[in-house]
Amino acid sequence: MNDPIKRVLLTQEAAQVIDTLRQTHGELMFHQSGGCCDGSQPMCFPKGEFRVGGSDVWVGNIYGCDFFMNQDQFEYWKHTQLLIDITKGRGASFSLEIPLGLRFIVKSRLFTDQELEKLEPTYTGEDYLEKQTER
Repeated sequence: MNDPIKRVLLTQEAAQVIDTLRQTHGELMFHQSGGCCDGSQPMCFPKGEFRVGGSDVWVGNIYGCDFFMNQDQFEYWKHTQLLIDITKGRGASFSLEIPLGLRFIVKSRLFTDQELEKLEPTYTGEDYLEKQTER
């Protein structure tokens, strides 16, 4: 069986920033709320600092970091593969990279019809948390 197609990927430059952030903050997670302005970009938090629930979707894991998205936002993005990258400039959010003068950003592309049939599964935030407590 072929490996499932990942919904979210990461550039090497973004991986380097994650390495830097881990040195200070330990394990990390991402959440994309879909709110206005900076809320529509992925935000990086220490793992568990952002409380996920039934209105969030676990989209995948990038470089050891779980990536969640608000359910409403996911409805818009579910047909696209996300590429998490980094850019210079300060956002106005609580994301951990902001003091570095950097900002995580999303680039995307539409999945092909063939890829849509092979996507990695998603979970609600509640289902994800349940699976974590079973381990």
